[in-house]
Amino acid sequence: IVFSSFYQAKEKFKKELKIEGFLYSDLSVLASDIPYFPPEEEEENLEDGIHLVVCVHGLDGNSADLRLVKTFIELGLPGGKLDFLMSEKNQMDTFADFDTMTDRLLDEIIQHIQLYNLSISRISFIGHSLGNIIIRSVLTRPRFRYYLNKLHTFLSLSGPHLGTLYNNSALVSTGLWLMQKLKKSGSLLQLTFRDNADLRKCFLYQLSQKTGLQYFKNVVLVASPQDRYVPFHSARIEMCKTALKDRHTGPVYAEMINNLLGPLVEAKDCTLIRHNVFHALPNTANTLIGRAAHIAVLDSELFLEKFFLVAGLNYFK
Repeated sequence: IVFSSFYQAKEKFKKELKIEGFLYSDLSVLASDIPYFPPEEEEENLEDGIHLVVCVHGLDGNSADLRLVKTFIELGLPGGKLDFLMSEKNQMDTFADFDTMTDRLLDEIIQHIQLYNLSISRISFIGHSLGNIIIRSVLTRPRFRYYLNKLHTFLSLSGPHLGTLYNNSALVSTGLWLMQKLKKSGSLLQLTFRDNADLRKCFLYQLSQKTGLQYFKNVVLVASPQDRYVPFHSARIEMCKTALKDRHTGPVYAEMINNLLGPLVEAKDCTLIRHNVFHALPNTANTLIGRAAHIAVLDSELFLEKFFLVAGLNYFK
């Protein structure tokens, strides 16, 4: 009787959300059944190489932002031959332009590999917010070509892949505009497509024309409709109703989406996965302006543990 009531309530809830897909409780098998603290850990055999996981923070963030993400992956996959690089080269200035931040991250990755003399079997990237754009930009650099065939998973947490156009929060849009003016931020100018009068010459549009994402085995896009900082459709790389009605910018927006998704669809060994996240958030000002949901993908233990146990760990095995 209890199960029947739960099932009925769950189906009603799914109809109210108007989403197609699965909920946590629909999946009977966990991504990992290994205990967090196994009694005896075997010594790792590193002859086959290690799996380097590069974590990149977002705007005004730091190298500790993704510490819980790292923790739950390590707990769920003990002995997984994982080496984490928590990027810190951009934490002093995330308001610089993307080319500058790309150079810093690329230098940091290569220096890390050389410093520890790492034998790399696979490379995965985890980015939060603006950090995802820096990651995609690194993939296009000639110095990174050697590592393209080693790419495994790209986990994007609230990434503004289509910029911040068509943001439905006037408050956030105004705040970003003020911040860009005060900080003279190149990255914020590029995210809002104001770095060139010709939209097709803007950084994000030109980045969409370059190869990169299709080299991954898994491209995982995590987005929340409660996040007002990064538009839901931008984090999911999909069209929105406002863009469809916009005859000026809309077609350019559609071209960007096709540029990004076309190669992914054609790549036989690449899988695109989208996860929609609905957080249980308190009724606060941060929730109202959408910041709470934007940060929750980093600091909500409830979300992170469920996400990695149910699905996320599969992408790093």
